[in-house]
Amino acid sequence: MNILNRPFVKKYLIPGAVFQSVLVGGGYGTGREIVEFFTQYGGGGGVLGLIVTVLCWWLVLAVTWEFARIFQLYDYRSFFKQLLGRWWVLFEILFILMFLLVLAVVASAAGEILQTRFGIPYAVGILAMLVLVGALTFFGRDIVTKSLALWTVFLYGMFIFYFAAAFLENGEAIGAQIAMWEVGSGWGVSGFQYAMYNLFIIPAILFSTRALETRKEVIGSAGAASFICAVPALMFHVSFLGDFENVLAQEIPVFFVITSLGIGALLVIYLIALFGTFIETGAGLIQGSIERVDGYLRETRRRTLAPIHRALLAVAGIGLSAGLATLGIIPLIARGYGTIAWGFFAVYVIPVLTIGVWQLRRAGPDPVVASPIPPEETRAPLDGE
Repeated sequence: MNILNRPFVKKYLIPGAVFQSVLVGGGYGTGREIVEFFTQYGGGGGVLGLIVTVLCWWLVLAVTWEFARIFQLYDYRSFFKQLLGRWWVLFEILFILMFLLVLAVVASAAGEILQTRFGIPYAVGILAMLVLVGALTFFGRDIVTKSLALWTVFLYGMFIFYFAAAFLENGEAIGAQIAMWEVGSGWGVSGFQYAMYNLFIIPAILFSTRALETRKEVIGSAGAASFICAVPALMFHVSFLGDFENVLAQEIPVFFVITSLGIGALLVIYLIALFGTFIETGAGLIQGSIERVDGYLRETRRRTLAPIHRALLAVAGIGLSAGLATLGIIPLIARGYGTIAWGFFAVYVIPVLTIGVWQLRRAGPDPVVASPIPPEETRAPLDGE
């Protein structure tokens, strides 16, 4: 039996793997987000901030996935119509803004790496992403989900290789920074803010949680997802302590550390992993958008998007984000992400932890909808197909 179809994997690993694959793109994969929200607060401050982030993720993941399980809602439009009623469109507006911003960060990082390292024009990097993300989403939810899960295995291998090399080279300096346990002011708010702006991913990847059948499974899967995502961030943070002052100013800190280590094989593996992660991040977010459109079409026309329309949606999303990418990765992360984070806190986190919990208490522990959303294989064709 395919290992990805085993119940334990589908329930406890795939949701976290999908969450991580979408999360570890752009600023996370380059290390810039880790510096911005954790490392700049010192060795101790970064660790404490990550603990705050993990706890926030775990709580919101668990409530969100349980809400989706109980009401059988696996696209964000249906989810927020149930949660917010007529105000659901507020999340839609914020999601579109963050969707474009994240894809812009991904495009900016991809273009910078390809141009700096290989002399490949920026436009070529964007074109490659257009083609690859479009191709991935063309084949539908099952392929996207499995590719995101498998990519996590490759990413973890790269993370471990990178961390071991950095620690062997700079272990003494890292140890000294950890011993100092510097805790800069603001680590708690920063860890909370990082969790908040990344939480917008959760409603977009509800398609990966269909296998969860009980509340216990939801809580366990949410905890596993939180740790799956946090461990690489901790590895990056600790590795950055080896050259603390210089790392803080780098556009792509991980690339800087790997270059300083002088390990050619690690650099090649990292570049492959990073560019692949850009593709996975784009595909995961776009699949969330496709699920939202399919939910609307299923509700109004009892039909869903055709493969070619899924691919065109992917191309359009990345194309629109390419213009934002010209602003550069540091301003995009420092200004854009932090501001929108508070919007998601207001229209998603507070409602799901209040209204959502109240609705769950009224509904009880069992799903209230008897028939789940039909699989893609039962899709009726659109007019003109």
